[in-house]
Amino acid sequence: MCHVIVTCRSMLWTLLSIVVAFAELIAFMSADWLVGHPRNLETKPHNTAEPYRPTLGIYGRCVKVVNFKREMLCGPYADHFGEIASGFWQATAIFLAAGILLLCAVAFISVFTMCFQSIMKKSIFNVCGLLQGIAGLFLILGLMLYPAGWGSDKVLNYCGTEASPYKVGQCSLGWAFYTAIGGTVLTFICAVFSAQAEIATSSDKVQEEIEEGKNLICLL
Repeated sequence: MCHVIVTCRSMLWTLLSIVVAFAELIAFMSADWLVGHPRNLETKPHNTAEPYRPTLGIYGRCVKVVNFKREMLCGPYADHFGEIASGFWQATAIFLAAGILLLCAVAFISVFTMCFQSIMKKSIFNVCGLLQGIAGLFLILGLMLYPAGWGSDKVLNYCGTEASPYKVGQCSLGWAFYTAIGGTVLTFICAVFSAQAEIATSSDKVQEEIEEGKNLICLL
C-alpha cells in the first residue's frame, strides 16, 4: 500500500531539487556567459546609435543585426559539437550536460518521493543525494574548465586581444555563469539536505501515523 508522506523538509528538498535542475539547464542553454565589449553597427563619422554588447555562450551567441528593427539575433554559432569554440568548452559542455542530466533525473524522481521512500530496500533520498553530489562534481569540473577556453579565437573576437585563458579581457561575465555557480552550490546543499528529508519521512511520528492506518500523512 502506498503511504503519501509529506513533511516540510522533504517538500523543501523536492522543490530545491527541481529549482536547481531548471536553473542549471537554463544557464547551460543561455548565450549570456560572456558579455562582449561595446560595438557600433555603423561606422559613419556622425553615427549616434548607442553601442551594444554582444553575448557569447558555450555554444550560442546573441548579436545585433543591421535591419529595419536593429534587433538582437540569438542562436547557436556551432552547427555541431566539433565547432564549439575550444576543446576546453567542449569538455565543459560534456561535464555540464552530464551533471544536468543527473539533476533532471533526481528532480523527476523527487516528485514521487511523497509516495515511495525506498528503492531496492535503499532510501530513495539517500540515493538521490548521492546522485546530486556526483552531479555537483561534474558541474565543478565544467566550471573550472570553462575559463581555460577564453583564449580561443571566438572569445578573442568578442573580448579583444587581451583575452587569454582565465583572463576575460574586455568582456564581463554574464548572468548565466553566475547562475551556474549558484546552482552548483545549491546542488551540494540539496545533496546534504536529502539526509534531513530521509530522517523526516522515517521519523517515529510517521511510523505512528502509518500504524494508525492513515494513507495521507502530513507533518511539519
